[in-house]
Amino acid sequence: MHSRFKGKVRLSLLSAIAEEARNAAASLADYVGGAGLRLGVTGLSRAGKTVFITALIHNLTQGGRLPVFRVLAEGRLTSARLEPQPDDQIPRFAYEEHLAALTGAERIWPQSTRRISELRLTLEYASRRGWGSKARTLTLDIVDYPGEWLLDLPLLTKSYPQWSRETLEASASAARAPLAQDWRGFLAMLPADARASEDTARKASDLFTAYLRAARADQFALSTLPPGRFLMPGDLEGSPALTFSPLLPEAGEAREGTLAAMMERRFEAYKRHVVQPFFRDHFSRLDRQIVLVDALSALNSGPAAVRDLETALADVLLAFRAGRGSFFASVFRPKIDRILFAATKADHLHHVSHDRLEAILRLLVERALARAEGLGALTDVIALAAVRATREAAVKHGGQTLEAIVGTPLKGETLDGEVFDGESEAAVFPGELPADARAVFRGEGLAMPEAEAAMRFLRFRPPRAVFGADGRLQPLPHIRLDRALEFLLGDRVG
Repeated sequence: MHSRFKGKVRLSLLSAIAEEARNAAASLADYVGGAGLRLGVTGLSRAGKTVFITALIHNLTQGGRLPVFRVLAEGRLTSARLEPQPDDQIPRFAYEEHLAALTGAERIWPQSTRRISELRLTLEYASRRGWGSKARTLTLDIVDYPGEWLLDLPLLTKSYPQWSRETLEASASAARAPLAQDWRGFLAMLPADARASEDTARKASDLFTAYLRAARADQFALSTLPPGRFLMPGDLEGSPALTFSPLLPEAGEAREGTLAAMMERRFEAYKRHVVQPFFRDHFSRLDRQIVLVDALSALNSGPAAVRDLETALADVLLAFRAGRGSFFASVFRPKIDRILFAATKADHLHHVSHDRLEAILRLLVERALARAEGLGALTDVIALAAVRATREAAVKHGGQTLEAIVGTPLKGETLDGEVFDGESEAAVFPGELPADARAVFRGEGLAMPEAEAAMRFLRFRPPRAVFGADGRLQPLPHIRLDRALEFLLGDRVG
Protein backbone atom coordinates (compact mmCIF):
# COMPACT_ATOMS: atom_id res chain seq x y z
CA MET A 1 0.00 0.00 0.00
CA HIS A 2 1.45 3.39 -1.00
CA SER A 3 2.36 5.71 1.88
CA ARG A 4 0.19 8.47 0.40
CA PHE A 5 -2.85 6.18 0.38
CA LYS A 6 -2.08 5.04 3.92
CA GLY A 7 -1.97 8.66 4.97
CA LYS A 8 -5.40 9.29 3.46
CA VAL A 9 -6.82 6.25 5.28
CA ARG A 10 -5.39 7.45 8.60
CA LEU A 11 -6.79 10.94 8.07
CA SER A 12 -10.20 9.48 7.15
CA LEU A 13 -10.21 7.31 10.28
CA LEU A 14 -9.14 10.19 12.51
CA SER A 15 -11.80 12.39 10.92
CA ALA A 16 -14.48 9.74 11.61
CA ILE A 17 -13.36 9.43 15.25
CA ALA A 18 -13.39 13.21 15.66
CA GLU A 19 -16.85 13.35 14.09
CA GLU A 20 -18.19 10.80 16.58
CA ALA A 21 -16.63 12.74 19.46
CA ARG A 22 -18.30 15.95 18.29
CA ASN A 23 -21.65 14.16 17.94
CA ALA A 24 -21.34 12.73 21.46
CA ALA A 25 -20.48 16.15 22.88
CA ALA A 26 -23.45 17.76 21.11
CA SER A 27 -25.78 15.00 22.34
CA LEU A 28 -24.55 15.40 25.91
CA ALA A 29 -25.08 19.16 25.65
CA ASP A 30 -28.64 18.56 24.41
CA TYR A 31 -29.36 16.23 27.34
CA VAL A 32 -27.92 18.59 29.96
CA GLY A 33 -29.73 21.52 28.34
CA GLY A 34 -33.09 19.78 28.68
CA ALA A 35 -33.77 18.73 25.09
CA GLY A 36 -35.85 15.63 25.78
CA LEU A 37 -36.59 14.65 22.20
CA ARG A 38 -35.42 15.99 18.83
CA LEU A 39 -38.00 15.36 16.09
CA GLY A 40 -36.87 15.78 12.50
CA VAL A 41 -39.49 16.81 9.93
CA THR A 42 -38.49 16.46 6.32
CA GLY A 43 -39.83 15.65 2.89
CA LEU A 44 -39.10 16.43 -0.72
CA SER A 45 -40.34 19.60 -2.38
CA ARG A 46 -44.03 20.48 -1.84
CA ALA A 47 -44.66 17.61 0.57
CA GLY A 48 -46.14 19.94 3.21
CA LYS A 49 -43.45 20.19 5.91
CA THR A 50 -44.29 23.75 6.94
CA VAL A 51 -48.01 23.03 7.10
CA PHE A 52 -47.43 19.86 9.14
CA ILE A 53 -45.37 21.61 11.82
CA THR A 54 -47.75 24.57 12.01
CA ALA A 55 -50.77 22.28 12.41
CA LEU A 56 -48.97 20.10 14.97
CA ILE A 57 -48.10 23.07 17.17
CA HIS A 58 -51.51 24.72 16.84
CA ASN A 59 -53.44 21.56 17.69
CA LEU A 60 -51.26 20.80 20.71
CA THR A 61 -51.21 24.32 22.14
CA GLN A 62 -54.92 24.91 21.49
CA GLY A 63 -56.24 21.49 22.56
CA GLY A 64 -57.31 20.25 19.14
CA ARG A 65 -59.36 17.13 18.39
CA LEU A 66 -56.70 14.42 18.54
CA PRO A 67 -58.56 11.30 19.74
CA VAL A 68 -55.78 8.83 18.85
CA PHE A 69 -53.11 10.86 20.69
CA ARG A 70 -53.84 9.23 24.03
CA VAL A 71 -52.20 11.72 26.40
CA LEU A 72 -54.57 14.40 25.10
CA ALA A 73 -57.62 12.16 24.64
CA GLU A 74 -57.27 10.91 28.21
CA GLY A 75 -57.02 14.43 29.61
CA ARG A 76 -53.44 13.93 30.85
CA LEU A 77 -51.89 16.73 28.80
CA THR A 78 -52.00 19.69 31.17
CA SER A 79 -49.99 22.19 29.12
CA ALA A 80 -48.29 22.63 25.74
CA ARG A 81 -46.35 25.86 25.27
CA LEU A 82 -43.69 27.31 23.00
CA GLU A 83 -40.29 28.07 24.50
CA PRO A 84 -37.47 30.40 23.39
CA GLN A 85 -35.39 29.11 20.51
CA PRO A 86 -32.78 26.73 22.04
CA ASP A 87 -30.03 26.98 19.38
CA ASP A 88 -28.77 30.48 18.73
CA GLN A 89 -27.22 29.53 15.39
CA ILE A 90 -30.41 28.03 13.87
CA PRO A 91 -33.28 30.20 12.56
CA ARG A 92 -36.55 29.90 14.49
CA PHE A 93 -39.44 28.21 12.71
CA ALA A 94 -41.81 31.08 11.88
CA TYR A 95 -44.89 29.47 13.42
CA GLU A 96 -46.92 32.65 13.98
CA GLU A 97 -46.27 33.86 10.43
CA HIS A 98 -47.25 30.52 8.90
CA LEU A 99 -50.41 30.26 11.02
CA ALA A 100 -51.42 33.77 9.94
CA ALA A 101 -51.00 32.78 6.27
CA LEU A 102 -53.23 29.73 6.73
CA THR A 103 -55.98 31.41 8.73
CA GLY A 104 -55.91 35.03 7.53
CA ALA A 105 -58.36 36.62 5.14
CA GLU A 106 -56.31 35.57 2.08
CA ARG A 107 -56.06 31.89 3.22
CA ILE A 108 -52.80 31.02 1.50
CA TRP A 109 -50.43 28.11 2.02
CA PRO A 110 -47.22 29.22 3.74
CA GLN A 111 -43.96 29.31 1.82
CA SER A 112 -42.10 26.03 1.46
CA THR A 113 -39.11 25.03 3.56
CA ARG A 114 -35.93 26.41 2.01
CA ARG A 115 -33.55 26.18 4.96
CA ILE A 116 -33.21 24.52 8.33
CA SER A 117 -35.26 25.92 11.22
CA GLU A 118 -36.22 24.82 14.71
CA LEU A 119 -38.78 25.33 17.44
CA ARG A 120 -39.01 24.12 21.04
CA LEU A 121 -42.29 22.94 22.54
CA THR A 122 -42.70 21.90 26.18
CA LEU A 123 -45.40 19.35 27.05
CA GLU A 124 -46.51 18.96 30.67
CA TYR A 125 -48.51 15.81 31.34
CA ALA A 126 -49.56 13.30 33.96
CA SER A 127 -47.72 10.02 33.51
CA ARG A 128 -49.51 6.68 33.92
CA ARG A 129 -46.30 4.85 34.75
CA GLY A 130 -45.78 3.51 38.26
CA TRP A 131 -48.23 3.94 41.14
CA GLY A 132 -50.67 6.78 40.56
CA SER A 133 -50.05 9.65 38.20
CA LYS A 134 -46.96 11.81 38.28
CA ALA A 135 -46.42 15.24 36.75
CA ARG A 136 -43.85 14.98 33.98
CA THR A 137 -42.37 17.26 31.31
CA LEU A 138 -41.22 16.49 27.77
CA THR A 139 -39.16 19.08 25.93
CA LEU A 140 -39.67 18.62 22.20
CA ASP A 141 -37.30 20.24 19.70
CA ILE A 142 -38.83 20.20 16.20
CA VAL A 143 -36.21 20.47 13.44
CA ASP A 144 -37.47 21.35 9.96
CA TYR A 145 -35.16 20.84 6.98
CA PRO A 146 -35.48 20.26 3.20
CA GLY A 147 -35.52 16.62 2.19
CA GLU A 148 -33.33 17.52 -0.79
CA TRP A 149 -30.48 18.05 1.67
CA LEU A 150 -30.82 14.43 2.82
CA LEU A 151 -30.18 13.24 -0.72
CA ASP A 152 -26.77 14.93 -0.48
CA LEU A 153 -25.56 12.73 2.38
CA PRO A 154 -24.70 9.74 0.11
CA LEU A 155 -22.34 12.10 -1.76
CA LEU A 156 -19.99 11.90 1.24
CA THR A 157 -19.01 8.37 0.19
CA LYS A 158 -18.65 9.12 -3.55
CA SER A 159 -15.77 10.43 -5.62
CA TYR A 160 -16.28 13.08 -8.27
CA PRO A 161 -15.83 10.59 -11.17
CA GLN A 162 -18.34 8.19 -9.60
CA TRP A 163 -20.91 10.94 -9.02
CA SER A 164 -20.42 12.27 -12.57
CA ARG A 165 -20.89 8.82 -14.08
CA GLU A 166 -24.05 8.07 -12.07
CA THR A 167 -25.58 11.50 -12.74
CA LEU A 168 -24.92 11.30 -16.47
CA GLU A 169 -26.35 7.78 -16.66
CA ALA A 170 -29.51 8.95 -14.90
CA SER A 171 -29.84 11.95 -17.23
CA ALA A 172 -29.86 9.62 -20.25
CA SER A 173 -33.07 7.85 -19.12
CA ALA A 174 -36.19 8.27 -21.23
CA ALA A 175 -37.85 10.55 -18.66
CA ARG A 176 -34.83 12.83 -18.22
CA ALA A 177 -33.03 12.91 -21.57
CA PRO A 178 -35.21 15.65 -23.13
CA LEU A 179 -34.76 17.82 -20.02
CA ALA A 180 -30.98 17.33 -19.97
CA GLN A 181 -30.47 17.92 -23.70
CA ASP A 182 -29.05 21.47 -23.49
CA TRP A 183 -26.72 20.64 -20.61
CA ARG A 184 -25.41 17.42 -22.15
CA GLY A 185 -25.01 19.18 -25.51
CA PHE A 186 -22.81 21.81 -23.88
CA LEU A 187 -20.67 19.13 -22.21
CA ALA A 188 -20.27 17.32 -25.53
CA MET A 189 -18.75 20.44 -27.12
CA LEU A 190 -16.06 20.79 -24.47
CA PRO A 191 -12.62 19.68 -25.72
CA ALA A 192 -10.81 16.85 -23.96
CA ASP A 193 -8.60 18.15 -21.15
CA ALA A 194 -10.32 21.56 -21.34
CA ARG A 195 -8.49 24.20 -19.37
CA ALA A 196 -9.97 25.54 -16.14
CA SER A 197 -12.28 28.45 -16.85
CA GLU A 198 -14.65 30.25 -14.53
CA ASP A 199 -16.92 31.16 -17.44
CA THR A 200 -17.11 27.54 -18.63
CA ALA A 201 -17.73 26.26 -15.11
CA ARG A 202 -20.54 28.79 -14.62
CA LYS A 203 -22.23 27.91 -17.93
CA ALA A 204 -22.05 24.19 -17.20
CA SER A 205 -23.40 24.75 -13.67
CA ASP A 206 -26.24 26.96 -14.89
CA LEU A 207 -27.34 24.43 -17.52
CA PHE A 208 -27.05 21.57 -14.99
CA THR A 209 -29.18 23.50 -12.49
CA ALA A 210 -31.77 24.29 -15.18
CA TYR A 211 -32.02 20.56 -15.92
CA LEU A 212 -32.54 19.79 -12.21
CA ARG A 213 -35.25 22.46 -11.94
CA ALA A 214 -37.06 21.16 -15.03
CA ALA A 215 -37.00 17.62 -13.65
CA ARG A 216 -38.53 18.80 -10.37
CA ALA A 217 -41.40 20.70 -12.06
CA ASP A 218 -44.97 19.51 -11.49
CA GLN A 219 -45.19 18.03 -14.99
CA PHE A 220 -42.38 15.54 -14.30
CA ALA A 221 -42.16 15.46 -10.46
CA LEU A 222 -38.81 13.66 -10.40
CA SER A 223 -37.19 13.35 -6.97
CA THR A 224 -33.57 12.15 -7.09
CA LEU A 225 -31.90 15.45 -7.91
CA PRO A 226 -28.75 15.97 -5.83
CA PRO A 227 -26.89 18.21 -5.10
CA GLY A 228 -29.81 19.60 -3.09
CA ARG A 229 -28.37 23.11 -2.64
CA PHE A 230 -28.39 23.65 -6.40
CA LEU A 231 -32.18 23.91 -6.10
CA MET A 232 -32.14 25.61 -2.68
CA PRO A 233 -28.87 27.59 -2.55
CA GLY A 234 -29.76 30.06 0.19
CA ASP A 235 -26.78 32.25 1.11
CA LEU A 236 -24.46 30.05 -0.97
CA GLU A 237 -25.92 31.20 -4.30
CA GLY A 238 -23.15 32.07 -6.75
CA SER A 239 -20.37 30.66 -4.58
CA PRO A 240 -17.70 28.37 -6.11
CA ALA A 241 -18.98 25.53 -3.90
CA LEU A 242 -22.18 25.60 -6.00
CA THR A 243 -20.55 26.33 -9.36
CA PHE A 244 -19.69 22.91 -10.73
CA SER A 245 -21.19 20.15 -12.85
CA PRO A 246 -20.59 16.54 -13.82
CA LEU A 247 -18.38 16.12 -16.88
CA LEU A 248 -18.43 13.47 -19.59
CA PRO A 249 -15.78 10.73 -19.28
CA GLU A 250 -14.14 12.18 -22.40
CA ALA A 251 -13.21 15.29 -20.40
CA GLY A 252 -9.93 13.64 -19.48
CA GLU A 253 -8.03 13.21 -16.25
CA ALA A 254 -8.24 15.77 -13.48
CA ARG A 255 -4.74 17.17 -13.96
CA GLU A 256 -3.67 20.48 -12.48
CA GLY A 257 -5.06 23.40 -14.45
CA THR A 258 -7.81 21.42 -16.21
CA LEU A 259 -11.55 21.98 -16.01
CA ALA A 260 -11.94 18.45 -14.61
CA ALA A 261 -9.59 19.26 -11.71
CA MET A 262 -11.49 22.48 -11.06
CA MET A 263 -14.85 20.68 -11.02
CA GLU A 264 -13.52 17.91 -8.77
CA ARG A 265 -12.09 20.44 -6.30
CA ARG A 266 -15.42 22.24 -6.07
CA PHE A 267 -17.33 18.98 -5.68
CA GLU A 268 -15.09 18.10 -2.73
CA ALA A 269 -15.56 21.62 -1.32
CA TYR A 270 -19.34 21.14 -1.54
CA LYS A 271 -19.09 17.95 0.51
CA ARG A 272 -16.70 19.51 3.03
CA HIS A 273 -18.34 22.90 3.54
CA VAL A 274 -22.03 22.16 2.86
CA VAL A 275 -22.88 18.49 3.38
CA GLN A 276 -20.65 17.57 6.30
CA PRO A 277 -21.65 20.52 8.54
CA PHE A 278 -25.35 19.71 8.01
CA PHE A 279 -24.80 16.11 9.04
CA ARG A 280 -22.56 17.04 11.98
CA ASP A 281 -24.51 19.96 13.41
CA HIS A 282 -28.11 18.94 12.79
CA PHE A 283 -28.98 15.62 11.23
CA SER A 284 -26.88 13.32 13.43
CA ARG A 285 -28.59 14.64 16.59
CA LEU A 286 -32.14 13.59 15.72
CA ASP A 287 -34.09 11.02 17.79
CA ARG A 288 -37.32 10.63 15.81
CA GLN A 289 -38.12 11.35 12.18
CA ILE A 290 -41.18 11.90 10.00
CA VAL A 291 -40.73 11.88 6.22
CA LEU A 292 -43.59 13.57 4.35
CA VAL A 293 -44.20 12.29 0.83
CA ASP A 294 -46.22 13.93 -1.95
CA ALA A 295 -47.10 10.63 -3.60
CA LEU A 296 -50.06 12.11 -5.49
CA SER A 297 -47.82 14.38 -7.59
CA ALA A 298 -45.75 11.37 -8.61
CA LEU A 299 -48.92 9.43 -9.48
CA ASN A 300 -50.07 12.33 -11.64
CA SER A 301 -46.76 12.37 -13.52
CA GLY A 302 -46.62 8.66 -14.33
CA PRO A 303 -44.51 5.54 -13.73
CA ALA A 304 -41.13 7.26 -14.24
CA ALA A 305 -41.88 9.70 -11.44
CA VAL A 306 -43.16 6.89 -9.20
CA ARG A 307 -40.00 4.82 -9.69
CA ASP A 308 -37.84 7.89 -9.16
CA LEU A 309 -39.66 8.65 -5.91
CA GLU A 310 -39.06 5.08 -4.76
CA THR A 311 -35.31 5.51 -5.36
CA ALA A 312 -35.27 8.86 -3.57
CA LEU A 313 -37.01 7.46 -0.48
CA ALA A 314 -34.56 4.55 -0.33
CA ASP A 315 -31.68 7.05 -0.52
CA VAL A 316 -33.28 9.16 2.20
CA LEU A 317 -33.41 6.27 4.63
CA LEU A 318 -29.82 5.28 3.91
CA ALA A 319 -28.86 8.62 5.45
CA PHE A 320 -30.65 7.89 8.74
CA ARG A 321 -28.69 6.55 11.68
CA ALA A 322 -31.46 4.15 12.59
CA GLY A 323 -31.53 1.82 15.57
CA ARG A 324 -33.07 1.03 18.92
CA GLY A 325 -32.77 3.91 21.37
CA SER A 326 -31.44 3.70 24.92
CA PHE A 327 -30.45 6.07 27.69
CA PHE A 328 -26.78 5.80 26.71
CA ALA A 329 -27.57 6.35 23.03
CA SER A 330 -29.78 9.36 23.76
CA VAL A 331 -26.97 11.01 25.73
CA PHE A 332 -23.86 10.05 23.78
CA ARG A 333 -24.75 8.66 20.36
CA PRO A 334 -28.38 9.23 19.41
CA LYS A 335 -30.12 6.95 16.96
CA ILE A 336 -33.35 7.57 15.14
CA ASP A 337 -35.47 4.88 16.75
CA ARG A 338 -38.83 5.73 15.14
CA ILE A 339 -39.39 6.68 11.51
CA LEU A 340 -42.80 7.56 10.10
CA PHE A 341 -43.45 7.86 6.37
CA ALA A 342 -46.58 9.92 5.68
CA ALA A 343 -48.38 10.37 2.36
CA THR A 344 -49.67 13.93 2.49
CA LYS A 345 -52.70 15.58 0.87
CA ALA A 346 -55.00 12.71 1.80
CA ASP A 347 -57.83 15.25 1.68
CA HIS A 348 -57.46 15.26 -2.13
CA LEU A 349 -58.99 11.77 -2.11
CA HIS A 350 -62.18 10.34 -0.67
CA HIS A 351 -61.56 8.36 2.52
CA VAL A 352 -62.29 5.08 0.70
CA SER A 353 -58.91 5.50 -1.06
CA HIS A 354 -56.84 6.36 2.02
CA ASP A 355 -55.94 2.73 2.73
CA ARG A 356 -54.87 2.36 -0.89
CA LEU A 357 -52.71 5.48 -0.66
CA GLU A 358 -51.03 3.98 2.41
CA ALA A 359 -50.49 0.71 0.52
CA ILE A 360 -48.85 2.57 -2.37
CA LEU A 361 -46.54 4.44 0.01
CA ARG A 362 -45.68 1.24 1.86
CA LEU A 363 -44.67 -0.32 -1.44
CA LEU A 364 -42.59 2.75 -2.33
CA VAL A 365 -40.63 2.54 0.93
CA GLU A 366 -40.57 -1.26 1.18
CA ARG A 367 -36.78 -1.51 0.86
CA ALA A 368 -36.22 1.43 3.18
CA LEU A 369 -38.52 0.02 5.88
CA ALA A 370 -36.84 -3.39 5.80
CA ARG A 371 -33.44 -1.82 6.40
CA ALA A 372 -34.62 0.39 9.29
CA GLU A 373 -36.51 -2.43 10.98
CA GLY A 374 -33.47 -4.68 10.62
CA LEU A 375 -31.48 -2.11 12.60
CA GLY A 376 -34.06 -2.08 15.38
CA ALA A 377 -36.03 1.07 14.52
CA LEU A 378 -39.84 1.14 14.64
CA THR A 379 -41.45 2.26 11.40
CA ASP A 380 -44.93 2.99 10.14
CA VAL A 381 -46.74 4.37 7.09
CA ILE A 382 -49.86 6.57 7.10
CA ALA A 383 -51.92 8.80 4.83
CA LEU A 384 -52.65 12.19 6.37
CA ALA A 385 -53.59 15.80 5.76
CA ALA A 386 -52.11 18.06 8.45
CA VAL A 387 -54.65 20.70 7.40
CA ARG A 388 -57.80 19.40 5.76
CA ALA A 389 -58.80 21.67 2.86
CA THR A 390 -61.83 19.67 1.65
CA ARG A 391 -64.91 17.90 2.95
CA GLU A 392 -66.70 14.87 1.51
CA ALA A 393 -70.09 14.73 -0.19
CA ALA A 394 -72.21 12.40 -2.33
CA VAL A 395 -73.04 14.06 -5.69
CA LYS A 396 -75.35 12.96 -8.53
CA HIS A 397 -73.43 12.71 -11.81
CA GLY A 398 -74.56 11.08 -15.05
CA GLY A 399 -77.37 9.19 -13.34
CA GLN A 400 -75.18 7.76 -10.59
CA THR A 401 -74.17 8.86 -7.12
CA LEU A 402 -70.43 9.50 -6.81
CA GLU A 403 -68.25 10.13 -3.78
CA ALA A 404 -66.90 13.66 -4.16
CA ILE A 405 -64.72 16.08 -2.27
CA VAL A 406 -65.71 19.73 -1.94
CA GLY A 407 -63.28 22.61 -1.53
CA THR A 408 -62.13 25.95 -2.94
CA PRO A 409 -59.65 25.40 -5.79
CA LEU A 410 -56.76 27.84 -5.95
CA LYS A 411 -57.12 30.74 -8.36
CA GLY A 412 -56.04 29.67 -11.84
CA GLU A 413 -56.66 25.94 -11.36
CA THR A 414 -58.49 24.43 -14.35
CA LEU A 415 -60.82 21.48 -14.84
CA ASP A 416 -62.65 20.57 -18.08
CA GLY A 417 -61.95 24.04 -19.47
CA GLU A 418 -63.23 25.85 -16.37
CA VAL A 419 -60.78 28.25 -14.75
CA PHE A 420 -61.41 28.71 -11.03
CA ASP A 421 -61.41 32.15 -9.44
CA GLY A 422 -60.09 31.12 -6.02
CA GLU A 423 -63.36 32.08 -4.31
CA SER A 424 -65.97 29.56 -5.47
CA GLU A 425 -66.29 26.05 -4.09
CA ALA A 426 -66.29 23.05 -6.40
CA ALA A 427 -67.27 19.42 -6.07
CA VAL A 428 -64.59 17.17 -7.54
CA PHE A 429 -64.72 13.44 -8.23
CA PRO A 430 -61.25 12.24 -7.21
CA GLY A 431 -61.81 8.67 -8.32
CA GLU A 432 -60.27 5.66 -6.60
CA LEU A 433 -56.67 4.57 -6.42
CA PRO A 434 -56.02 1.08 -7.83
CA ALA A 435 -56.64 -1.80 -5.45
CA ASP A 436 -53.29 -3.30 -6.48
CA ALA A 437 -50.59 -0.89 -5.31
CA ARG A 438 -48.13 -2.31 -7.85
CA ALA A 439 -50.35 -1.02 -10.66
CA VAL A 440 -48.95 2.49 -10.19
CA PHE A 441 -45.55 1.25 -11.39
CA ARG A 442 -47.27 0.16 -14.59
CA GLY A 443 -48.81 3.58 -15.12
CA GLU A 444 -52.27 2.62 -13.90
CA GLY A 445 -53.37 5.53 -11.74
CA LEU A 446 -56.80 6.65 -10.67
CA ALA A 447 -59.93 4.72 -11.53
CA MET A 448 -62.05 7.62 -12.80
CA PRO A 449 -65.63 8.06 -13.99
CA GLU A 450 -65.49 7.87 -17.78
CA ALA A 451 -66.29 11.58 -18.23
CA GLU A 452 -63.46 12.56 -15.89
CA ALA A 453 -60.78 10.22 -17.22
CA ALA A 454 -58.27 13.01 -17.92
CA MET A 455 -58.67 14.74 -14.57
CA ARG A 456 -55.70 15.62 -12.39
CA PHE A 457 -55.63 16.57 -8.73
CA LEU A 458 -56.64 20.16 -8.14
CA ARG A 459 -54.90 22.32 -5.57
CA PHE A 460 -57.22 23.80 -2.94
CA ARG A 461 -57.06 26.83 -0.69
CA PRO A 462 -56.82 26.29 3.07
CA PRO A 463 -60.20 25.98 4.85
CA ARG A 464 -61.89 29.03 6.31
CA ALA A 465 -60.79 29.81 9.84
CA VAL A 466 -63.30 29.04 12.59
CA PHE A 467 -63.47 31.13 15.76
CA GLY A 468 -65.10 30.16 19.03
CA ALA A 469 -67.60 32.17 21.07
CA ASP A 470 -64.66 33.71 22.92
CA GLY A 471 -63.12 34.90 19.65
CA ARG A 472 -60.25 32.42 19.79
CA LEU A 473 -59.12 30.63 16.64
CA GLN A 474 -60.24 27.01 16.72
CA PRO A 475 -57.75 24.21 15.95
CA LEU A 476 -57.27 23.47 12.27
CA PRO A 477 -59.06 20.40 10.86
CA HIS A 478 -56.87 17.46 9.89
CA ILE A 479 -56.78 13.81 8.83
CA ARG A 480 -54.76 11.44 11.07
CA LEU A 481 -52.48 14.05 12.57
CA ASP A 482 -53.31 12.43 15.92
CA ARG A 483 -52.17 9.02 14.69
CA ALA A 484 -48.85 10.54 13.61
CA LEU A 485 -48.38 12.16 17.02
CA GLU A 486 -49.15 8.95 18.86
CA PHE A 487 -46.54 7.04 16.88
CA LEU A 488 -43.87 9.73 17.20
CA LEU A 489 -44.45 10.83 20.81
CA GLY A 490 -46.92 8.45 22.48
CA ASP A 491 -44.34 6.29 24.25
CA ARG A 492 -42.63 9.36 25.71
CA VAL A 493 -45.80 10.78 27.27
CA GLY A 494 -47.27 7.52 28.56
